[in-house]
Amino acid sequence: MEAAKTVIHDLKFKEIFLVEGENKGKLFSKVHTYNKIMGDRKYTEQELEELKNSDVNTGDDIFTIIYTSGTTGYPKGVILTNTNLMHNLDVMPDIIKLTDKDSWLSILPSWHIFEHTVELLAMANGCTLIYSSVKTFGQDLEDYKPTIVASVPRVWESLYAKVIASLEKQSQKKLGMFMVLTRASASYNRQLRRIKNHLPEFQKVNPVKKFFLKVGSFFKLIALMPLKLIAMKKFKAVQAKFGGRLRLAVSGGGSLPSYLENWLDAIGLRIVNAYGMTECAPAISGRALNCEIFGTLGPAVMDTELRIIDEEGNILPPGEEGEIIVKGPQVFPGYYNMPEENEKSFTKDGFFKTGDLGMLTLTGELKITGRIKDIIVLASGENIDPTKIESAITMLPFVKDAVLVGQDQKSLGALIIPDFEKLKEHMSKKIEDFKHDVDVNSKHAVDYVKKDINKILSNKKNFKSHEKLGNLSFLDKDFKLGEELTNTLKKRRHYIEKKYHEIIKNLFK
Repeated sequence: MEAAKTVIHDLKFKEIFLVEGENKGKLFSKVHTYNKIMGDRKYTEQELEELKNSDVNTGDDIFTIIYTSGTTGYPKGVILTNTNLMHNLDVMPDIIKLTDKDSWLSILPSWHIFEHTVELLAMANGCTLIYSSVKTFGQDLEDYKPTIVASVPRVWESLYAKVIASLEKQSQKKLGMFMVLTRASASYNRQLRRIKNHLPEFQKVNPVKKFFLKVGSFFKLIALMPLKLIAMKKFKAVQAKFGGRLRLAVSGGGSLPSYLENWLDAIGLRIVNAYGMTECAPAISGRALNCEIFGTLGPAVMDTELRIIDEEGNILPPGEEGEIIVKGPQVFPGYYNMPEENEKSFTKDGFFKTGDLGMLTLTGELKITGRIKDIIVLASGENIDPTKIESAITMLPFVKDAVLVGQDQKSLGALIIPDFEKLKEHMSKKIEDFKHDVDVNSKHAVDYVKKDINKILSNKKNFKSHEKLGNLSFLDKDFKLGEELTNTLKKRRHYIEKKYHEIIKNLFK
């Protein structure tokens, strides 16, 4: 309470109103309480009767209109009703075992639907809510020791990069040992999940084959056990960087790259990989505490139906890729003053077309495979989802971000934002001249880095031959919020392609 008084005293508010407080106050004080304002005032029977008979908000009444960030075009006003929001507040606490002992650390702007719902959840369940920022997020994790973190994939990418960079500065030996232990821990977790039937299945597996796979996993577990024990002891230092009390790391607002999900899981953090949209207020599905099928987005939240359909609208069976459509109490009634857009956005039987590509497991968990509007179609007719390739490229220590381009071209290209110091260090090991000031976009430098990237995009790592890079260009400025990035750190591809039109054009000359 004393700390709160200090904060109130230091901040320059015009007036402060408290719902709870004593019926007294100092002369000329800026702090007012409900009890002080009301004094001895009481409701009369007549006023209570009038209140009962007055118009009361219904579930269909508009709660808010939120304009989408416009990653692929002009922003649209999403109408959300009381029912849309309340559905999430009703179903979320149980699946994440939320209590008033929990402390949230949040990083997104308050008006974003993901953050908005987190705040309502925290307040409705008596939790502590701590606001952070991209710059202070890492330090705030250590200082405030939250039990739950709500963030987006790019923030987890940044934290991963900081951990790797910190170990690299200490010594290559430490970094190498850390990576070995991470891989061993991830492999151990995978073998254990196979035995427990916690891996996703998209098609039926022969029972005999399944049995022998489990037997193999059992012997691998025994072999990996010593490394797993060492890993979990060593990873306590990394867990301390997350505050040491973190029981759930919620990732929403975009697809979490598989390498990040595997890494966070390997170091002992429980990831709630969630999927939602502004149009669904936002929850659609999530791998919360009610689901152990790793590598998926879990089942649809309660009272929600998910379907996968093809281009003709036919419902597809598990394991087949198509557009994700959704129906449930959280689905919005439509866009504000956009009847034509509404007609395109819903099926005849009332399912909302998400525009995302995905598939269902045999047991009903969802896996996202791409976004329809983000698909790059090469001149050869090959359809390519850029997100998977971009995630792979950013695993290189000298790559901060990457955007894939190549619509209607013979091959793919990439715009890359490098960490110039790490890039120079990497290049100088092979190219003597790079120790001096050399143009990073010189043919010699580009060809060398392209070769490194295409090693990652190999057939051995499940990439196809047409998914390799034909050319790339380094950009000299980071992407900015409100320009190349939305407020949830998603890439605004149409804006990037327009802004860097000349550079992209030169990639395909």
